[in-house]
Amino acid sequence: MATRVRIDTLRARLTIFWVAVLAVALSVVGGLVYALLARALYTRIDENLRAALQVTATSLANDLGEGQDVNDAARSTAAELSSRQQLVAIYDQSGQLLAEGGRDDDLRIPIPLLAELSDTADGGRLPAPLVTVIESADDDDRHRLAIERVRIADHGVTYIVVVGTSLESTDEELESLRRIVAYVVPLTLVLAGMGGWYLVRRGLSPVAVMASRAREFGASDLTRRLPVANPRDELGQLALAFNDLLGRLEASLTQQRHFMADASHELRTPVTVARTAAAVALQRAGRSEAEYRDALAIIEQQTTRLSRVVEDMFTLARADAGSYPMHRTLMYLDEVVDEVARAAQVIAGTRHITVDAAAAESASFTGDEDLVRRLVTNLLDNAIRHTPEGLTVTVRLEDREDYYVISVINPGEEIAKDARPHLFERFYRADEARTSSDGGAGLGLALARWVARAHGGDVSLLSSDRDATTFTATLRKLG
Repeated sequence: MATRVRIDTLRARLTIFWVAVLAVALSVVGGLVYALLARALYTRIDENLRAALQVTATSLANDLGEGQDVNDAARSTAAELSSRQQLVAIYDQSGQLLAEGGRDDDLRIPIPLLAELSDTADGGRLPAPLVTVIESADDDDRHRLAIERVRIADHGVTYIVVVGTSLESTDEELESLRRIVAYVVPLTLVLAGMGGWYLVRRGLSPVAVMASRAREFGASDLTRRLPVANPRDELGQLALAFNDLLGRLEASLTQQRHFMADASHELRTPVTVARTAAAVALQRAGRSEAEYRDALAIIEQQTTRLSRVVEDMFTLARADAGSYPMHRTLMYLDEVVDEVARAAQVIAGTRHITVDAAAAESASFTGDEDLVRRLVTNLLDNAIRHTPEGLTVTVRLEDREDYYVISVINPGEEIAKDARPHLFERFYRADEARTSSDGGAGLGLALARWVARAHGGDVSLLSSDRDATTFTATLRKLG
């Protein structure tokens, strides 16, 4: 089982693959080298044999031309051309041996059917001679033979000439090559396997380090990062990508913790106030109706605030999960803006603030009407809470080419520059004391931005100075 685990590792699989590919390559190259060398050696031997046949035929013709008879010409030619390296055997046309030289005693020369033999005529070369390989009787030596019929037309004589040479040296060369291949290839594979194992182990060592380090990570500590040995190679890129993922997870968990802490604070405050009001009202018997009504008013105010916070949190949570159901219908934005402005005027009137609405006529739009109403409501509510008493909040609806633009302008103090990047973060409040006292939970702008983006637009702070602050929401037209 332990061996199987080792083989199943990536390191072992890569090493085995590398050795297998190298083994195939070495086998193919070794086979090709052996085949080409053997072919070259045999080709050279055959060329020498053909040349010897040509010389033998010429010698026979010359000896016959000098007046020798058939047998004497054969004997003189065989004696002249044979040696320890080359045998020469000359037969008559019926296959009877006339003369020979250079043949080992244990070597038997087979004479093939005469019809299989090619001819030479008057020294001219016709089809290639018959080439064959024979072995000695004790099987310790091989000879390569070339057999050819030689016709000497001027004298009306036909010979069968056999020339041959020993293959001992050639076989020894090829045997040496086979031994070299048999030793070198396995040794090369062993060395390659060891080198491949070392290189793969060294190359994959960052993966083992990353795996070991990753096992030490926990949800409570995501500040740690994987080591990056070489940021330019693939493993370095993997480590960087994983570290980037850890960074996003850390940011997400941090945001989640902040969200839970802020949500707990926002939910605890109205609950505490409502419970305290109820406890004070019930603390002493015989209170007047006015005192009970005051307590109930406080409870109603805080539960309303609590409901709004819970509703906004639930909407944003479903939006983050991508499960909020969008119900797009045809509506008229000018009517929505007017209705929300009139509703906001009721709240604004308690602080002697006026809401002025200026909307384009017949601004038809397809979207989720409830969400669009909440967008406009949140922008107006934010503006009213930051407007001094006795001033006017203005909301405008403009029809652009591809977008509708809703602008909410309120006079008041300038928003601090260091607070502007955080305005659309959840539970963020630039003026903590002020917004907590008048019902702001820090979710309105975040929810408004999500609604706008869900409709192909966005919400942004256009400007903020000593005179006024302007927020704009864009909604993309469909079709």
